[in-house]
Amino acid sequence: MRLFFTLFIFIFSIGSVVAQQIKLSPNAEVSILTVGPGKSLNDAFGHNAFRVTDKSLGIDVTYGYGEYDFDAPNFYLKFALGKLNYLISRHNYSDFYNHYVHYNRTLKEQVLNFSETEKQALFDFLENNYKPENRRYLYDFFFDNCATRIRDVSQSVTANPITFNKPKNFEPKTFRELIYEHVDNNSWGSFGIDLALGSVIDQNASSNEFMFLPKYIHQFFLNASYNGPDSIVKRSSIVYNKKPEKDTSNFLLSPIFINSLLGFIILFITFRNHKNHSRSKWLDIALFSVTSIVGILLFLLWFATDHSATANNYNLLWAFPLNFILIGQVVKNRMKNWVKGYLKFLIIMLCLMTLHWLIGVQVFAVGLIPLIITLCVRYFYLLRCFK
Repeated sequence: MRLFFTLFIFIFSIGSVVAQQIKLSPNAEVSILTVGPGKSLNDAFGHNAFRVTDKSLGIDVTYGYGEYDFDAPNFYLKFALGKLNYLISRHNYSDFYNHYVHYNRTLKEQVLNFSETEKQALFDFLENNYKPENRRYLYDFFFDNCATRIRDVSQSVTANPITFNKPKNFEPKTFRELIYEHVDNNSWGSFGIDLALGSVIDQNASSNEFMFLPKYIHQFFLNASYNGPDSIVKRSSIVYNKKPEKDTSNFLLSPIFINSLLGFIILFITFRNHKNHSRSKWLDIALFSVTSIVGILLFLLWFATDHSATANNYNLLWAFPLNFILIGQVVKNRMKNWVKGYLKFLIIMLCLMTLHWLIGVQVFAVGLIPLIITLCVRYFYLLRCFK
């Protein structure tokens, strides 16, 4: 019995090794798939994947980077801290195609001009990367995502370096400007991004760094050369073209309108306070509580997480974490003298924020403009209350 069990394990192991060493036929093709943007924020930037096709062996699979590992312990905490490992995924091409057609997302394909050796090397790399012990990797939205992996893996399996030439009409842009190409700067998605990400994304991206976006993977590979003048792309096609859809955006629900409405209400209350020689304590409690909570969250994103893009966030100039110390004072009829100096400090901080915006240190959410004006007016009114 023991001999039979040992023999079974040996045969199973040999079969597994053979299965993992599939030899592609000379007719095999490898290509890059580029998926257009979707409707939700997490789909707004598109997607990239590899496709390996070998009709002789019945192989037609896709490999993509960036799948969530929902089985990871403390998933949401790790996600917030920037410590969450993502996965490489593998799907039948038909399932991949049907999924994105169902959601009406453009699908483009670029067949790569790889040699047989390079095709095999890419296939072996992806198969090895898909093993359970190798599937996970620490994701970074700008520097290690579904698009950058396509670029880096392609370069790692080729015999000679790939030269990524700049597309025609190439213009230098910051990371934030590249994000705005996919997300309207007066949308709630953009508002959240501009709030959470710091001045580090207001630096100009190099041409190589443009490829953190899937659409630039498509453009740069289309213009890339290999082995001298040869193009790295042998054939390019649009597999599915997105059908026109109605624009469902509503300005009345946009950040700049909602925040303008809130700002108008606060200014109206401040005007009534001025006319009645009064002060709405509940309003001041709310303002200092909200700005403090937002500031603490931004401070933690900067210093307590591994997210590279949340550093140097000057939104802290208006959402100051220590504003909660004023709550105990604004509930009183008479505030202590140090509060006057603190309010002056907050006004100076708002001026510094405006300066940072004007000279290009950091671009802030356009939806913040009404709130910043409102805060400034309210702070001046509170200073007047000291007289």
